[in-house]
Amino acid sequence: MISTDKPYVVMGLLDYDSIAYAIGEKIVSLGGRVIYTAQSERMSRIFLERGARAAARAREDLDVRYCDITVEDEIQSLFAGTGPIAGVVHSIAYANPKTCLGDEFHTDAIDDVLLSYKISAVSFARVVKHAIAYMPDGGAALALTFDTSRIYPYYNWMGVHKAALEAVTRALARRHGQDLVRVNAVSAGPLASKAASKIPGFGKFDVIWGASSPLPWDTVADKEEVANAAAFLLGPMSRKITGQILYVDGGASIIAGGLQPFELSPDRRPADSSDSP
Repeated sequence: MISTDKPYVVMGLLDYDSIAYAIGEKIVSLGGRVIYTAQSERMSRIFLERGARAAARAREDLDVRYCDITVEDEIQSLFAGTGPIAGVVHSIAYANPKTCLGDEFHTDAIDDVLLSYKISAVSFARVVKHAIAYMPDGGAALALTFDTSRIYPYYNWMGVHKAALEAVTRALARRHGQDLVRVNAVSAGPLASKAASKIPGFGKFDVIWGASSPLPWDTVADKEEVANAAAFLLGPMSRKITGQILYVDGGASIIAGGLQPFELSPDRRPADSSDSP
């Protein structure tokens, strides 16, 4: 299910609660090797080294390298240092929560919007451009997105840039089919992480998913399910899948409006609900 002869590069490791870490550890559990990237040594020291003291699941043998996704030379140097790889995961996004997220969509902070676009969408194309030379026999590239079929409160410009990321994914899939490199994205339901905690109103996404997800959704435990899907798309069992957005969200993205009380399991129904019409 996972290549064992070459490593996977998982970009965007912030701490041990990050989606990047969950995906990387899934790859390791399936017999693969992982090279993680963090933005900088300073960020790694703040979030990884301090977090290791409290994270029982943290491994001491993590291979963490540094790459600022906004610096072209650092992306190029990263892959020059990895040698041949089986695939790459782009688990990176950023938007200034004070100007690009929150109650109001409109903002005059256009530089912040453009930076968010560069980091959250354009950077996936730059990563694949440099990674492709190190997948001479083919491989996989994977991005992490969030449902763009609907507009969510507070998410604002990040929602716009996730839609752009999905367009980039499809464009890359077309471009690199000739290289036998598959390019896909996983659209995950809301997952608790330090990055997510910076989104104003993120706690309310729990309520939205509770009312719209046919399957129960756990913002902590279901990182495992997202990692399972990522491992599938990265491995040879998905060798004919490219340009796709795989939703791992409990089914919330297909629901119009909210679920009715009779559609929920008894333990999820509001206390005052009944099955009576």
